[in-house]
Amino acid sequence: MTNPTGAWELPDELSMLRDTVRRFMRDVVTPLEDTLEHNATGPSSGQLHDLQRRAREIGLWALATPESFGGAGLSVLGQCVVAEEAAKCRMGAFFPALGAFGGNPPSVLFKGTPEQFERYGRPIVEGRAGRPFTAISEPSGGSDPARAIQCRATRHGDHYVISGTKLWTTHAGTAEWGILYARTGELGDRGAISCFVIDANGPGLTKRRIGVMSSYSLFELHFDGVEVPVENRIGDEGQGLRLATDYLVHSRIPYTAGPIGIAQMALDMTIEWCKTRETFGAPLAKRQGVQWMIADSAIELRAARLLMYQAAWNADLGKDVRTDASVCKLTGTETAFRIVDRCVQLFGALGMSQEMPLERWFRDLRVKRLGEGASEVMRTQIGQALLA
Repeated sequence: MTNPTGAWELPDELSMLRDTVRRFMRDVVTPLEDTLEHNATGPSSGQLHDLQRRAREIGLWALATPESFGGAGLSVLGQCVVAEEAAKCRMGAFFPALGAFGGNPPSVLFKGTPEQFERYGRPIVEGRAGRPFTAISEPSGGSDPARAIQCRATRHGDHYVISGTKLWTTHAGTAEWGILYARTGELGDRGAISCFVIDANGPGLTKRRIGVMSSYSLFELHFDGVEVPVENRIGDEGQGLRLATDYLVHSRIPYTAGPIGIAQMALDMTIEWCKTRETFGAPLAKRQGVQWMIADSAIELRAARLLMYQAAWNADLGKDVRTDASVCKLTGTETAFRIVDRCVQLFGALGMSQEMPLERWFRDLRVKRLGEGASEVMRTQIGQALLA
């Protein structure tokens, strides 16, 4: 991982992967995105199909899916490398590479039965189905699922009856099915949550679209006596949170790579702007205050990226990365937001306009500080781990 000069660098195979993704973004994604509206939430179905076809042709598909399930089996570090480059587009915070790199079912399906994977996971890996939703958060909160989850699944013979409400659920508007975490035991018991696959359009399930600060909408899901067959339960009853550990912890690491990629792109754009933009007879680049803003941004970005790499590396070694993932997520998302905020400031009015991607990134990155665990929750988890 080091060169003769002592500088840290990626392994050769990941450097090649990064360059492949970078070329794909430059040659395929950017030209298409330039034809879309500023606040577009994705290409048309035909455009998406073509993007995914071209991505599959060069091996950029099902990257996070284990090889035993037909995917590329990319390491967590490799997933971060791809996610950082794929985020370098206007939609990158929530639709990296415009959705070109698909094929990854929810990781909890890898722990289900072969029948469950073949029915729900295989079509995604093979590109025959879109993304499902995952419903965890509720009106009572989402930081501690063992305490917050009140949506209940009650068993009646060969099926469960689901009653309750989920909030802030992504992809629920287009998904055909989803992963639901519901209570099957007593409140506050971590062994009282179970995991289910549910039909996204079945009787008893109603959806309400919630507009938020980002360019994407989230959904409220209300379950009124929704029946789910016992065979749709993933794992044993009460194993839901244990099965979701990888999703709740490991996913925070590549999640952080998107904001870091956006911040890097914003900083690169701003550096070029400062070299050419003149005020009062001199380029912005000559102003000491501007130089310090650029320097602080570059320093913080380097630190955030290395913390992400460290977390990913430890995850790939099989270590307990609960604290690493929290440090990574907290630092990466807050750093990216600060950097884009500085970039908006340096571009002035142009930075706030829809002529630039900065204002969209600013909104989307503000949401990223809440998603996958709010910053305050990350700080609490880090503090508790250090003081345990």
